[in-house]
Amino acid sequence: MGWIIALIVGGVAGWLASLVMNRDASMGIFWNIVVGCVGSVIGNLIAGPLLGIGGSVQEFSIMGLVVAVLGAVVLLGVVNLIQRGRVR
Repeated sequence: MGWIIALIVGGVAGWLASLVMNRDASMGIFWNIVVGCVGSVIGNLIAGPLLGIGGSVQEFSIMGLVVAVLGAVVLLGVVNLIQRGRVR
């Protein structure tokens, strides 16, 4: 059951991050899920030691969703930097 929740929360987090970074038109649902789940890992690696907060996408919480979205935004910023040479 935790994996189903992780996929749903990851998809929502990836979709919200793609809206923030203006990449919604170029990403499908699969990439939204991938970006959201990887962004959750990145967000937990960054937010855990620095801010003392963390969340998991396997059990739904607002803090977990916020951390996943922030991590996904960072991931999309890095991808934009590599692809285009700038962050938009």
